[in-house]
Amino acid sequence: MAGQGTPATALLTKRKIAHSTHPYDVSPDAPNYGALVAAALGVPPARVFKSLVTEVDGGLTVAVVPVTGELDLKALAAAAGGKRAALADRAVAERATGYVRGGISPLGQRKRLPTVIDATALEHPTVYVSAGRRGLQLELAPADLVALTDAVTASIATR
Repeated sequence: MAGQGTPATALLTKRKIAHSTHPYDVSPDAPNYGALVAAALGVPPARVFKSLVTEVDGGLTVAVVPVTGELDLKALAAAAGGKRAALADRAVAERATGYVRGGISPLGQRKRLPTVIDATALEHPTVYVSAGRRGLQLELAPADLVALTDAVTASIATR
């Protein structure tokens, strides 16, 4: 599909990883954004994951959690081997990843950041994450997502 390429989709294509892209139209400022994206895609919200850039002990870490839950910062810090975690400043997150808020993908980031993926991802045959721009989701096997991001999996979301 012309015009839909992003660093994330380019990485998957280069590595020959099975995936599909799914466009959607939801305002990134809409309340309950993740649930609206899941509804627009016609998939259970538990299979749609958001990528949050955080700071764990001063270093950036990406947390990938289902849109149905919130990030548990204490659990993230423990999973990342740190003591304290907080959400990163939006400008810092955008600069580090090369993506804009609402379109931050865990794949194909400008600088490869340590990643922690909520363990519930492994319960699904495929999961959805941002493809690297607003209005486009990637569907891929959770094992491929873990392998490509060299992620740790842990229970980091509240339900």
